[in-house]
Amino acid sequence: MGSAKGQHSLASAEAASERHQGFRAVGEAVSKLATAVAAKRGSGMMVRLKTDWSAIVGPEWGGAAWPLALDRDGVLKLRTRPAAALELQHRAPLLIERINLYFGRALVTRLTLIQATFPVLPELPASATRSPVNGDATVLDPRLSGIADPELRAALGRLGRAIVAAGG
Repeated sequence: MGSAKGQHSLASAEAASERHQGFRAVGEAVSKLATAVAAKRGSGMMVRLKTDWSAIVGPEWGGAAWPLALDRDGVLKLRTRPAAALELQHRAPLLIERINLYFGRALVTRLTLIQATFPVLPELPASATRSPVNGDATVLDPRLSGIADPELRAALGRLGRAIVAAGG
């Protein structure tokens, strides 16, 4: 009986080993597929880079340059304002260091600057930027009356009054 029990343990260990290898094979296949898709469509790194651009390089450079493309060789193409291009060229090592630090690896090795004007965003009219309550906290009460939850209504009222008091 002891040998049958030993054989059963051995068989279950082999089955577990085969299952583990099967999962590993699927993981490798998915990794290869994802790499191929990322190579065709561009890496998710560019999405993260564009999303967090100002946080990565700082607000000064976030408004003066914009990432366009990242080559496989680590060359990052940046669209830059012509007035900032020279200083950005001198600060390139700092920007590369910040980007690589953000990603935790040497993603960018060199910058290529493309001087171009940025699109001008239309300015919002003054009425669009003013608070919907126009500085009057009494306008909040009718707007909050439709909220059934008393705690939520009170919290939103405090928030609204704080915004009005701050001149928002």
